[in-house]
Amino acid sequence: MLNIYEIAKKVNIKKEYVIPYGLDKAKISLSIYDEIKNNPDGKLVLVTAITPTKAGEGKTTTTIGLHDGLRRIGVNSIAVLREPSLGPVFGVKGGAVGALKSTIIPSDDINLHFTGDFHALTSTINLISAIIENSVFQGNLLNIDPDKIVWPRALDMNDRSLRDITVTSSDSKHSITHKSEFVITVASELMAIFCIANNEEEFLDRTEDIIVAYTYDDVPVRVRDLHIRGAIYKLMHAAMNPNLVQTLEENPVLVHGGPFANIAHGCNSIIATKLGLKLADVVVTEAGFGSDLGAEKFLDIKCQRANLKPDAIVLVATVRALKLHGGVKFDDLDKENIEAMRAGECNLWKHRENMDLFSNHVVIAINRFPSDTDAEIDTLLKDIVSKGWIGVVNTAALDGGVGAEPLANAVKKCLDLNDSVFHPLYSLGDSSLSIKDKIECICHKIYGAGNVIYTDLANEQIKKYTEMGYADLAVCMAKTPNSLTDDSKVLGAPTGFTVTVREVRLSAGAGFIVPLTGAVMTMPGLPKVPAAVKM
Repeated sequence: MLNIYEIAKKVNIKKEYVIPYGLDKAKISLSIYDEIKNNPDGKLVLVTAITPTKAGEGKTTTTIGLHDGLRRIGVNSIAVLREPSLGPVFGVKGGAVGALKSTIIPSDDINLHFTGDFHALTSTINLISAIIENSVFQGNLLNIDPDKIVWPRALDMNDRSLRDITVTSSDSKHSITHKSEFVITVASELMAIFCIANNEEEFLDRTEDIIVAYTYDDVPVRVRDLHIRGAIYKLMHAAMNPNLVQTLEENPVLVHGGPFANIAHGCNSIIATKLGLKLADVVVTEAGFGSDLGAEKFLDIKCQRANLKPDAIVLVATVRALKLHGGVKFDDLDKENIEAMRAGECNLWKHRENMDLFSNHVVIAINRFPSDTDAEIDTLLKDIVSKGWIGVVNTAALDGGVGAEPLANAVKKCLDLNDSVFHPLYSLGDSSLSIKDKIECICHKIYGAGNVIYTDLANEQIKKYTEMGYADLAVCMAKTPNSLTDDSKVLGAPTGFTVTVREVRLSAGAGFIVPLTGAVMTMPGLPKVPAAVKM
């Protein structure tokens, strides 16, 4: 590894703005903006993927490889990624630093404690909870109804036993028992705000806008009513600075924030993305899970909120995943099966068509595995070309940046045209659109649903939030990442299915309405054999 100061030099970051955490990682002081604010913005490339399967698609691996490939062909690029959550690290997915030769380092540090950002977020979330409970205990001057406390505690770990808890105390004289819950830190509204705020002041303002409870008279109680802005500032101040690390090929990478894409908006911080755009000619970033979740939220929420425009989109697919979508069992994926692969291509076509709704420059990246045969790869490429689309094979995982050069050249060709067009699915602040209009727009156009139904609870909540004046907020869908539908077992690209909205939550600080569909959980559980036992 290069010393982190040498990495900083590659994107002209002066030593005075580098806050080292050892020799191999650092934070970049936000005071750098005073010097670089007039730099022209670079171009923005989003990496997304088809519906993920346990075969793995390699979205982060492709992002890192593309960045290495771009720098190999002379493009001054930087990658901007999310920080991994300990839940997936110890659960099913494992870490989130890429794979093999397309990796960011120091990998263990990034996957685990890193620079303490998630600790700061978790501590702030739980400080808010402690202050709420203390306010009720100490005379309840805010008139909070304990049964209407809606702010959940958080833990950056998969622990299903904390999904539903009872808050009580051994001091029965003063204790007020009520129900509550834990969410995983990356599903908390505070994480969403951390990544959707344009600067520290906006982060603090949005945090104070969070509705944490309601009074006995059903009046909202917000974080600002708790008078802890100063404490939150002290806990979060250092965390607001983006983190700098490097790829195996010694190229600079910013890593900052990490909301889940199946619950929150699934993108790294706006602060880090905008910093990258001032430092480099091209920023390569990614959004969580498939394009139906992370990319839709990146494009409809993050880009509109931050006034960003993607200049190109890379859609990652694998032969193995397509065979799974085509009905092949996981244990048989190493066997050549062109017929099944072609049957599963419908999922790729749907995601590719979806990206056309937003951008005029989309490149399909085939992340090649050693088990993929030449016949499978050739067939897939021919099928892509027959539709008039761009398809490129990427072997960065095995070959490093040189294996991503064809993809880098294809992306550069799109960027050099300087004619990118961006169309969000709906306009934020469009008062003519109701909450249901936005939900149904996403379900019909992006998922392929034929119908959307709402439980009585969801209807009541939508009515309440509309009356409170929140109908113009963005919609941030909470849905299984494993299917275009709200049923995780349904693969391929079905149409005409029904999406059921079972509950709708208000994230007033983040500026989201969050419809919960299917069986999506805000506190995941561990599998029978967690990744933790294999370490």
